[in-house]
Amino acid sequence: MIKRWNTVTKMGVAAAAVLALVLPLGACEGQLPTATEPSSSKATPDLTEAQEKKTRTKILKTLDKADEARSADEYKTVMGGPQLEIRTSQVTIAQKSGSMNKYATIPKDVAQVVIPTEDGWPRSVFTITTTTEDQQSQRLLVLNQNSARENYKLVAMARLFDGVSMPKFEVPTSGSQMGTAKDEGLVTTPSDALTQYADVLQNGSNSKYASTFADDMLRQRIATLTNTVQEGIARNNGTQEQTFTAVPDQMWIMRTADGGDLVVGRIDSVWTRKAGDGRESQPASDDEKILYNSESYTSTMKVTYVNVVALYIPQAADGAQITAVGADRQPVKVEAL
Repeated sequence: MIKRWNTVTKMGVAAAAVLALVLPLGACEGQLPTATEPSSSKATPDLTEAQEKKTRTKILKTLDKADEARSADEYKTVMGGPQLEIRTSQVTIAQKSGSMNKYATIPKDVAQVVIPTEDGWPRSVFTITTTTEDQQSQRLLVLNQNSARENYKLVAMARLFDGVSMPKFEVPTSGSQMGTAKDEGLVTTPSDALTQYADVLQNGSNSKYASTFADDMLRQRIATLTNTVQEGIARNNGTQEQTFTAVPDQMWIMRTADGGDLVVGRIDSVWTRKAGDGRESQPASDDEKILYNSESYTSTMKVTYVNVVALYIPQAADGAQITAVGADRQPVKVEAL
């Protein structure tokens, strides 16, 4: 695991802690999630795997060119949703740092493609890549097409957690049905699950929904981050607050063979840090400093993050917890208040 980072904050311990969440979310990278066998179905996907590969390859080539040019202008032609904002932030940082964040890497090869059986729109394709060349974890990509007249766009990407067991899908021979935000018969609906998980990220074990979700790498890192930062700023009588808000209209769902749902959704978060005893609140990482782009500081700093989470929601009858299987997290805006 990578454990080295640089910081530019006066908050010492807090500065080191903030980067913990942009390090690999998969603990020890390179181990593949547990594979599952496809089941059979009479439904036939409307999109072929060859078509998916052609579409995905075109998107990734466009990304590579835009990354190399350090320009976000071309991203809008092949990206949307939270991934567009995340990638735009990453390339903005790369313009000054000289290189793209390595966790922005998307492997060209895939381990599995989950194609919807529906004929209508909007439609989504879930693609699970292989590990990266430097053995980072697999990526779960969501390609979405809003209408027949629009091209597919990459709208979300989550880095799978180490050792997760992915649900079974009815692919590649038959495809899988897309779900909806209000799917019933589950532990809770996808829409409510995303909102409840946001509450868990914000309140940790104090959330009334904490027991509904299995523990996961993102929860652990945010809890550690919050506690470590609190220790640092408390010495100067400072304060911190993090709020997490689900974005229901940016959520993509695929039914699983066991009757559950795999949900990839967006959660926005705002981290407000107030320095105490007349001190200045400064960026807590190199990424934050580049996004802030100023040497003028005040006592309060507000940082906006875009979070992508992948949640597996089992059937209510199973009596199992909801499990986060992957995530991504990126600062997109830094302000002094």
